[in-house]
This record gives sequence, structure tokens and C-alpha cells, in this order.
Amino acid sequence: MVSDMNINKKDKKSANNILLFLENKTDDYQNRVALGIRTAHGWSEYTYKGIGRLSRKLACYLINSINIKKGERLAILSESRPEFGGAVFASILSGMITVPLDIKLTGYELKSILADCKPSVLIVSNDFVSIALDLQKEIESIKYIITLDETGENSKSVQSVTKIPDNYEAKWRHRNKKSTALIIYTSGTTGAPKGVEITFENMLTQLNDIAILYKKFFGRHNVKSVLSILPMNHLFELTVGFSVMLSWGLSVYYTRTLKPKDILSIMQEKHINFMIVVPAFLKLLKTGIENEVKNSNLFVKTLFFLMFYTAKFIPFYSVRKLMFFKIHKKFGGKFFGCISGGAPLDVSVGEFFERIGIRVFQGYGLSETSPVVCVNCDRKGDIASVGKPLKSMKAKIDKNTGELMLKGPSVMKGYYNRPDLTEEVMTKDGWLHTGDIANIDKDGHIHITGRIKNMIVLSGGKKVFPEEVEAVLSQSENFAEVCVFGTQKITGAKEGTEDITAVIVPAQSVLETTKDDNDLECRIKNEVKYLSKRLAAYKRPVNIIINKEPLPKTTTRKIKRKEVKKLVST
Repeated sequence: MVSDMNINKKDKKSANNILLFLENKTDDYQNRVALGIRTAHGWSEYTYKGIGRLSRKLACYLINSINIKKGERLAILSESRPEFGGAVFASILSGMITVPLDIKLTGYELKSILADCKPSVLIVSNDFVSIALDLQKEIESIKYIITLDETGENSKSVQSVTKIPDNYEAKWRHRNKKSTALIIYTSGTTGAPKGVEITFENMLTQLNDIAILYKKFFGRHNVKSVLSILPMNHLFELTVGFSVMLSWGLSVYYTRTLKPKDILSIMQEKHINFMIVVPAFLKLLKTGIENEVKNSNLFVKTLFFLMFYTAKFIPFYSVRKLMFFKIHKKFGGKFFGCISGGAPLDVSVGEFFERIGIRVFQGYGLSETSPVVCVNCDRKGDIASVGKPLKSMKAKIDKNTGELMLKGPSVMKGYYNRPDLTEEVMTKDGWLHTGDIANIDKDGHIHITGRIKNMIVLSGGKKVFPEEVEAVLSQSENFAEVCVFGTQKITGAKEGTEDITAVIVPAQSVLETTKDDNDLECRIKNEVKYLSKRLAAYKRPVNIIINKEPLPKTTTRKIKRKEVKKLVST
């Protein structure tokens, strides 16, 4: 959000220039709160004008003081916070390519990524200064480390954003729309990390396409403030939760923890209207509401279940909201709904929130599509669908494999320095292989049914997608987490084929009420067998493994299937 730039005002209506876009939004919403976070000393908030000044100040330092050249890489290792956004905008102004990093990666994983993209600047929060200094010793390209906080005595070699010169003028560096804006790494666990190159055209296409949804579905709900709970290194958050929300002039607030009491406190204080979430968060919230109802007296429980049943037949969300007034009051009273993405949404979870008057729009996307492909705003009762493709996106199903194929101006430029990997997923005429199995109904709505790489091949040639089995087993309130995969037979007549294995993490209530491990195993296996009756016989788990500890997950709370498989095989 940048103002006072040396740009011809006559060109302000240009939709293809990211610098003009940023300037226009700053001018439109100058004194409105853009980004905020609660700190130990109270709220730290930046207006649109304020985040613009921070961005220009940092950009001037990059250009004038340390002579950064156009096209160099700037990596960011920080928790989500307003200054992260300022660093992204400064990178754009100075002509750099932004590389957001996952703070949960190990030093080894970070080294692998940085060795690939070779950044000249590494911007961090104080929590990661020591890691940054260690990485600088091993990655020759890192010339400068800048912290978003005040520097301490032990960090003399690290510059602070707070101490750089108060200079706000420079010749901002224009780039064409085909230029790379971001490199998003989808894996840092191997010696050959995979960086998705996102161009300015990709970004602007997303902003324009999603703006159509805003005008059609969200604008009438008077959304003003948004709570951000996803890490900003994740493209879904960086594109939708950050860039899109700011382009609409909304106020985005961050939380340092995912504790329900902290989240509810912010929602109440800042009158949050909307959120960008992952399905795991919604499931956690649903469980919390249900547990509170269970612990209430008989009258309250009876009243809740009676209203919950009745709400099914009431089409008006305003009426449902009044029926569940006490729940909405805990959410601040202004909460309208959320977009859920990053993983498949459990239909029962979505229907629960819809029933109590909270809209849940399931979205679908990939880093390779910048990332949003569709958002189910006009589902017509079909909450399981991820909706129709955005205006600029074309979709089709491969007749031979059932794979979803996509094409459009928001599809990535390619994998950074990996033309071989790019050729594997992109056809010569521009269609992207998503790796997802899907179907498209007569109205154009997409249903994702599984991943090709996760597909389990049984001895009779039958193919099973673990997501389908997980969706059924996850409906049990006795299961905290479920992960399904195929385990290969290595001997016998069926060698090379797979059995279906389900790893179950019991709910805490189950662990507290079972006598011993034998009792626990019996209870869990009986529950799996009962639920599996809803599946065709060949889709039912053969092996059931009970794991008392939480399963390994990504930063967006998606279970790492490969790691779970390794965990139970050791």
C-alpha cells in the first residue's frame, strides 16, 4: 500500500500494473486500519497509509543504501504480523522476488531452500535472528539480514527496520506482468526443493477474479474486519487472506496463538466479520461448541438439539443467527462466515456451522494456480462441492485417468530452476495436471474425490482413494484424527498390491474413559467396523492402528500422510 510514487496519474486505472494497484488502494483507504496484531503492550496497528510508509522506507533502504538489483531474491522468515506485509510490498517496490519461508522448517530444510533460490536479503523477526545468522554462514548469497524488530546488543550485524533511515523516495522498479513476483516452496525436506514461480499476472488475475465473487456474494454482508490464522508463507493466506482482503479495503488482524480463548477474544474486541480457515480449525471449533453443550444442564442440551433440528428447515441465516444468539455473541456478534481451503472439508462440519447461521464456503486451489481455482458460493445446497472455476480458469477432466486439468492466466510460470518438473505437470498447450481426481457436474461445479498419488490399488485391481474412507471415519466424535493409506504386500500371491490401513488417534474423552489398552483397542476397532458399513466392502480398512499422540501435520494443519506411514512402519 504505497503512496506518493512517481507514476503518471493518468495511468491509475491500469489493471496490469502492480505498482499502480498498490498506490490506488493506499489512496482509497489511507486512514483505515490495514493490519493489526495484539502484543504484550496492547494493539499494534498500521493504517493503509502507515503500512505504505513502512514499505517505502524499507524499499528505499534496499535500493539506495544496499544497492539491491532488480530480480534479486528477498526471503522472509517470520511469524504472521503486519510488518511481514510491509516487507512483501517493499520487495515489490524494489524490484525483488519475494520468497516466504515456513517458520516450522528445520535449519536443514531452510538451508536446502535458500541454497536453491539464493536470496541476497533475509528478513526475519527477532525470534529467528540466530537461525538467520547460522544460515548466513552456510549460504554465500545472503549478504544482508534485516529484523522487523528492535535489535539487541548481540545482533550488531543485523539491521533493524526501526533504525533504517526515514527516507521514503526512490525510483520504484517497474516490471512487466510476466515477471516473477513470488517463489513459493512446497517442500524443503529433500535435496531438491520445489519452488513455484508466481508472476504479477498470476497475482492480478486472482485479485480480479475474486473481486467478482466479492461483489456478487460478500459485498452485501458489510464485511469490514478479518481475522487471519494461517501462516503468511502459505500462498492461500498471502493471496486471499492478505492481498485480496487489503484490495477490498478491509482490516486484517493477526493472532499469535490458536487457543480458542485468544481467538474469541480478538473476534469480540475487533468485531470480526470473516475468516480464512482450514478444515481442521473448523472441526476443532465445532468440537468445542459441542463439548460446551454436553456439559450444560438438561434443559440447555434439549433446547440446543431442538433448535439445531428445527434450523434445518429455516432458509434464512438471519433467523438461524438469532436462534443461536449465545454462540454468535461469543464470536463477537458480527461474524458472518469463512472460506475453508487447504484440505477437503468434512461435510458434517460444514453443515453444523451452516445450521447455526455461519456461512462456510469451501474453496479449492493449488500453489501452482496462485492458488485459488474456485470457491463454492453458489452451491445450491451442495456443500461438498468446491464450486465453479473462477472466471479466468478453464477446467476439464482427463477421460483416461479422471484427473482434474486446469488452464488460465493464474497458472504458475513454472518451477524455479526445474524445467524438468515443469514439463511433468504442464502440457505443451498450457494445461496443468493437478494430481487430483475430480468430477464436474452439469452445472459446472467441481467435486474433488481424491489424489492420484494417494490412490490405493487392491489385489483385485480395485482403486480406493483414502480421502473417501477418511471422510466416513472422521464423522465419529470418538476419533480426534484419522489417516488412511495403503500398505504394500511384499510376499505371497498378492505381492505388490495393497491393503487399506487406518491410523486412528482417539479423542481425549475416549482415552480418559477406557480401562486399559485392550479396552481402547476393542472400542476403536468396533467403531471403525460400525462406520465402515457405509462403505463398499472393498473400501473398508483391513489394518487398524491406534496412535495416542497427535499425528504430524503441516503449518495449515493438514496431516502428513507420508510421515504417518513411516511412523507406524518403524
